[in-house]
Amino acid sequence: MFEIRQAAPGLSYKSCTMDEWHHTTASLPRPHILYFVEAIGDDGSATRVTKRYSDFVALHGALRDKGQLPPKRILVTSFLPSAWADDRLIAERKEGLTSYLNSLLAQEEYQAHLLLTNFLFKSLGASARDISLEDALPSTLSRKAALAAQAAANATTKIAAAYYPDWSAGSVPPESLDYSKFDILFFAFATPNSSSGISWDDGSTAILKRLVAAAKNSGKGTKIVLSIGGWGGSYWFSQAMSSAANRTTFVNAAVSAVNTYGLDGIDIDWEYPNSAGAGNPHSSSDAANLLSFFTSLRKALGTAKLITAAVTHEPWLGANGSPLTSVATYAAQLSYVNIMNYDVWGSSSTPGPNAPLGNLCGTSRQPQASAQAAFAQWTHAGFPAAQLLLGLPLYGYVLQSTATTLTGVALPAPAAAVAAYRARVLQLPPGARAPACARAVEAFDAEPAFLGGAHARARAPPAQGAVGPEAKAAAGDLGAYMGQQIPFNQIVALGALKQANGVYVQENGYNEGWDDCSDTPYLFDVARKTVVTYDDTYSLADKAAYAKSSGMAGCFTWSLDQDDGYTLQNVIRSSLGK
Repeated sequence: MFEIRQAAPGLSYKSCTMDEWHHTTASLPRPHILYFVEAIGDDGSATRVTKRYSDFVALHGALRDKGQLPPKRILVTSFLPSAWADDRLIAERKEGLTSYLNSLLAQEEYQAHLLLTNFLFKSLGASARDISLEDALPSTLSRKAALAAQAAANATTKIAAAYYPDWSAGSVPPESLDYSKFDILFFAFATPNSSSGISWDDGSTAILKRLVAAAKNSGKGTKIVLSIGGWGGSYWFSQAMSSAANRTTFVNAAVSAVNTYGLDGIDIDWEYPNSAGAGNPHSSSDAANLLSFFTSLRKALGTAKLITAAVTHEPWLGANGSPLTSVATYAAQLSYVNIMNYDVWGSSSTPGPNAPLGNLCGTSRQPQASAQAAFAQWTHAGFPAAQLLLGLPLYGYVLQSTATTLTGVALPAPAAAVAAYRARVLQLPPGARAPACARAVEAFDAEPAFLGGAHARARAPPAQGAVGPEAKAAAGDLGAYMGQQIPFNQIVALGALKQANGVYVQENGYNEGWDDCSDTPYLFDVARKTVVTYDDTYSLADKAAYAKSSGMAGCFTWSLDQDDGYTLQNVIRSSLGK
């Protein structure tokens, strides 16, 4: 796994020669090759770090550069005499990896690139999860062992899940779903009511019954979990949790739903404890009461059922209004938390990313709101990585703007947000320097709408043949969604994107941009005064790969009805190794 570590401030590297390369071997977790890399900085200083072949593969993927790595050879060399195979592989890789690094250092855009300087600054620790089969010594693997190891490496227990909103039944009937694509489906929503029970939308229980039956009939083992709450359905949560009597009533209602509909568990989508969310009552005792509820629900459902919670990038707010610093007791009762890494910027005339992978330039106004930050914040508070599911949006935002870049991410962050990010994510002591891109920070005239992840009711696309603003719009006209969320499939259907050779490209006057600071795409059309922030096959693949490499349980999407068929889900599954 390639991890970004802090580099020496201001240092770039200019050369790395083959004569300065050496290698050794390590025995754990399996015998593998370590390369010593010596690089000369622009100030004449030298660094010497140890790297594995898989570290270079990860760097190459993160940079998206056009350089060439020496090819993967392990299954080929396992046919050859052992010692000769080792020598041949090592010699080939020494030459190829040296050439690759020097090709990067010869290009000005990479000489001071944060990813590359981090790579050359510090050796990375290795765990059993980090070692790739391609790092192994060929002499330690027979052909049979190599094939078995490859099969084990390809095997996965990662989870690919999705939310199935009840309003999607018209466009994606339960009987039409390919259940092999989903390990868990979260059926959204039931809602808590004023009596601490559960209420349902008209017709939703009938849809739930169909979903459960279709999933079971598919034979794919897909679990169906009832999600309670949502952005517009969290009004009565605080009251339902406020006393032992109310919690008992609510637990009984949840257990009754599981038993009545043959469900595999309950998902609590409270948006948000000790916070108003969409204008909800809340209390400083919400987080403590929520733990009591989870404890009672686990006791009532037993260990075989799933209990999950949709959450923001940071742990629940405690009585003091700050994120909890210890959530291990919650993890003991929960199966997973579903991190809603989306709606980070929302609708703004200064566009920003909907779902950042990270604060990759150190300039975000919401540094606590990204996939990488969420992972750090939850794990630092004691929630195991293996119980985290990373949320991926299958929608974007249509914004009225003439911007041609996502300049919104460069807004100066409030001091409190920066301090919290430095301490909890970067783990920097006060006064220490953090890495940052050499980018100009501009001033802007609008504030972003930061929702912290929100499962809101989506506006359904028009039925085939319907007469409405979308149906009448000229190709590429997204005006009907201006200032709102737009499903990915509608970006395609309305002609701003088209699929070509398995990927999506700009269409009908739009230009496609890529924001390196958040690792997300966007579309812009100055003539239309339109910007679209969204996620595509590349950005979703990157976030899913990050979830896998960081040891998370997997990913979920909001929501499956917004996919273009199964195109995005297939990419996510592939990046999870499924």
